[in-house]
Amino acid sequence: MGRVRVYFMFVFLFCCIALFAPPSARLASAPILLTKTNSTRGIAMESTTLLAEPFPVTAPAPFGVDTRTRVTLFATNLSLLPGENVTAIAEDGNHIQYPLAVEYVGSVPNLSGVTAITVRLHDTLGDVGDVLVGITAQGLTSNRVRIGIGHVGDGPPDDPAVAQPTPELGSGASLHGKQVFPFDNAWNQDISNSPIDPNSANLIANMGLNTSLHPDFGTVWNGAPNGIPYVVVSGSQTPVAINFTAFGSESDKGPYPVPPDAPVEGGPSGTGDRHVLVIDRDNWKLYEMYRGFPVNNGASWNADSGAVFDLNSNALRPAGWTSADAAGLPIFPGLVRYDEVFEQQEIRHAIRFTAQITRRAYVAPARHWASTNDSVDRPPMGMRVRLKASVDISGYSPAMQVILRALKKYGLILADNGSNWFISGAPDSRWNDDELNTLKGIKGSDFEVVKMDNIVTP
Repeated sequence: MGRVRVYFMFVFLFCCIALFAPPSARLASAPILLTKTNSTRGIAMESTTLLAEPFPVTAPAPFGVDTRTRVTLFATNLSLLPGENVTAIAEDGNHIQYPLAVEYVGSVPNLSGVTAITVRLHDTLGDVGDVLVGITAQGLTSNRVRIGIGHVGDGPPDDPAVAQPTPELGSGASLHGKQVFPFDNAWNQDISNSPIDPNSANLIANMGLNTSLHPDFGTVWNGAPNGIPYVVVSGSQTPVAINFTAFGSESDKGPYPVPPDAPVEGGPSGTGDRHVLVIDRDNWKLYEMYRGFPVNNGASWNADSGAVFDLNSNALRPAGWTSADAAGLPIFPGLVRYDEVFEQQEIRHAIRFTAQITRRAYVAPARHWASTNDSVDRPPMGMRVRLKASVDISGYSPAMQVILRALKKYGLILADNGSNWFISGAPDSRWNDDELNTLKGIKGSDFEVVKMDNIVTP
């Protein structure tokens, strides 16, 4: 068992590719076979010895007389209903194709959204070197990955690269399904089956059992766009100087690629948090400011604090550091966005929320607290809650069900002090405010706290 655990840690470290989506009851897109970083070589192991490629054509058979090698591959976006199966085919350098018997399909422990697929090498497949292997499920075929049979090398050329989703440019632009942070990032983890925290009842009660869920976003409120806006820029956007006026020692230094007309939370005259969020789509980085004010028409900016996040990385901020948010978390990954709800029809991440009284503590992925209250019955920053599986959401509109399903699968992450049960989203003139207000039918009593480990306190 020790070797299995070590190997799965190896898988965890090398599953660093751009992914579209975790699995759902029905596949919205094709399965994705995992590859090593910046490579088309599959993450794979021989199923008996647990060794990596090159794979022999035969291997020891501790459970029978069939010595043909079994190879285990790993995939995301693969979930089967009863009676459905997976097929697999390998192609060698002479373009001969070999069907591979799929003998096992199952989830990988401790890696949410990752599925293991074990295939048996075809009887006529010899020492051919590299082959390209792909799988098909529910009529959708995956990318093909390269593995070595007998030796590494030779084999067919790689398949043409598949274009990744390209976000549009501009304020509130669609990301077209591009994944924010790696699939194994905390924001993207399925917590629907995680254990409940033993103090869940007290924590929920202190945030209000009868308090309504409140969508803190929509069209317009008090004359300004309602929500936390963002803008997507290209890699050629000119960086400008950022002058930090309050928390400079815990801020990532500039310059930041902030457009002169970048949208500000609350509008140009807003007096609140004035968050400014900028996504560089070409370098896949996120720049965020708290209480941002343009200087000289945006030639530079003043801000209380700022943070930069590599959206291809799981790196956290230094322990004890704030960000543009009180919890030291990024804001953008936790927003409900119009393009997710109506274009993708699926939210594949946790959602940001606030609580009125928080604890002087935090739990990962948060890195900072913003309270003097030491009560263990108050929520620490980074606390995760989820909508109970038993809550009936069938009476809500299809769009609101998208949001509510995310609350069951990915939950809410506590990110700031504010009104209880306020969830964050980006403003958009296309939202239907009346429809969003139906979410207020959900109460605090409909939630439960996911078990917390390693709570950091003073």
